[in-house]
Amino acid sequence: MNITRNAKRWGSLAAIAIAGSVVLSSCAANEPNADNTDSESTLSGTLVGGGASSQQTAQEAWVAAFQDMHPEVTVEYDPTGSGTGRDNFIAGANWFTGSDRAFDNEELAEDNFAGCVPGTPIIEIPAYISPIAIIFNLEGVDTLNLDAATIARIFKGEITQWNDEAIASQNPDVELPATPITAVHRSDESGTTENFADYLAAAAPEVWTAEVSGDWAWEGGEAAQGTSGVVDTVSGGEGTIGYADASRAGDLGTVAVKVGEEYVDYSAEAAAAIVDASPMVEGREDVDLAIELDRTSTAEGVYPIVLVSYLIACSEYEDAERAELVKPYLEYVISDEGQAVAAEAAGIAPISVDLYERAQAAVEQIS
Repeated sequence: MNITRNAKRWGSLAAIAIAGSVVLSSCAANEPNADNTDSESTLSGTLVGGGASSQQTAQEAWVAAFQDMHPEVTVEYDPTGSGTGRDNFIAGANWFTGSDRAFDNEELAEDNFAGCVPGTPIIEIPAYISPIAIIFNLEGVDTLNLDAATIARIFKGEITQWNDEAIASQNPDVELPATPITAVHRSDESGTTENFADYLAAAAPEVWTAEVSGDWAWEGGEAAQGTSGVVDTVSGGEGTIGYADASRAGDLGTVAVKVGEEYVDYSAEAAAAIVDASPMVEGREDVDLAIELDRTSTAEGVYPIVLVSYLIACSEYEDAERAELVKPYLEYVISDEGQAVAAEAAGIAPISVDLYERAQAAVEQIS
């Protein structure tokens, strides 16, 4: 990642967010016009979306700001989870969907997206970039250092007490109790689970031997529905540990993850660093911006447990009314102002200038 290139961008976005309102400038090349012009005032109708629960806080902020700009539009985002969101998009029930993973090649080859013109590519934009926090609730402990193998063994149920030597050796200054560990995972198919498992499979392959999937791979532990369910279960227990989008970590304890020889706390900047250092998935259409994350990077300052959550839409809709509402909404989400609103509300890492330019070109294809 080019830290210098993005430093000014983060600073400017933070300034926008702190202002407390969305201020759009018609002179900026990457900002939609928000001056309630005639063209904007003609927008009306209900825009139906849903999917990734990780995006819920950001979506609430995006929806509120967009509806302020377009009072005759109602945006519905149902945080059903990524798997259900993708299913609803395939069925044509969601006009757009949020997903914590892109569609894979096999799914794309089926070309069965009911709301899209057959034979046209779908658009996948990594509009929400956020670290996944490993959260825990252990009295008197606010932070812990853990490497990938130890994290994997905890969530597999192989490490069952907090004072286990594998944990204690990495945290010599922390007084760890003999409290039993309760590892909490998602009960529903989840892109957050898939991203978390993908990290463990890449960084601790000798421990995490299960196939990477949005469904939890191991027996045992405690299951909870959705991001909110995991956070509530961890918060309500003692000795609990789970994983969730970092925007939902709240006052829970969090884990600094070992990268190379250092332990790295989650942050928006560290999440953005690994995204910018990772290549795009090969063989995709120009409007499909799926990213192949490098989970094993040892570059300084990267946080490898990152969630890249996508907004997915048709490039060409069967119903023109859908395109007329989806296009400006996605334009707003990827704009400086949209990213700033989500950074303030949900702590996301705003997409880089290079990624924005590719995303803008993709959204322009919506018809």
